[in-house]
Amino acid sequence: MEQRTQFATTHWSAVLTAGRGDSTEARQALDALCRVYWTPLCAFVRRQGHRAEDAQDLTQAFFADLVARRDLARVDPARGRFRSFLLASLQHFLANQRDLALAQKRGGGAVHVSIDAGATVPPGQVEPSDPVTPETLFERQWALALLQSVIEGLRAEYAAGDQAALFDALKDTLTGDRPDATYAAIGIRIGLSEGAVKVASHRLRARYRERLRAEVGRTVSSPAEIDEEIRFLFAAFRLGPLTARP
Repeated sequence: MEQRTQFATTHWSAVLTAGRGDSTEARQALDALCRVYWTPLCAFVRRQGHRAEDAQDLTQAFFADLVARRDLARVDPARGRFRSFLLASLQHFLANQRDLALAQKRGGGAVHVSIDAGATVPPGQVEPSDPVTPETLFERQWALALLQSVIEGLRAEYAAGDQAALFDALKDTLTGDRPDATYAAIGIRIGLSEGAVKVASHRLRARYRERLRAEVGRTVSSPAEIDEEIRFLFAAFRLGPLTARP
């Protein structure tokens, strides 16, 4: 029963909701998509050769198009992973836009969505200087954004239990490669024994893995794909900075 509930509220269902029109529910679904995927998609557009401001306009227009396209309500989630669907949809959108003059001012006449929460870095800086392909850059930014979402959600969970300070002290131990001396130093700083810090760190890492699996589970069409997608996620980090690996 728990798995059915988890997979009933996926990013896929958000896409289907967004495809039903410009209702409040559809707008909320689109906003949820933007929070994680705006920066990776904008990075892809930027790497296609567009100026930073034009890339932002195109990304904004793409998400607005997701609301406008009623055929999204008939998309079959079994056709692939959510990130693959989004990237293919963006490529199709850019192809359609290539021969059109985007003469409107930024945001003019477009359906507005909450992109600020999704831009985890300044929009003009979403692409690194190394010459990776647009697809590789998208995958790297997707991995970073997804992990950032997991970590922010985990911190909010700890904060709700009045344990934000504990989370902040332990978050660097999520990599699992800190020496024992670090635990002792953390304990002195927050008033816990070294043993208590180790236990708290173990619990944090376990909860992190749970939240990571749940978040990844929202982007695939079946629970059987979660482990493979997590492996893919960390493979993307081998092309860039690796943080918070469980």
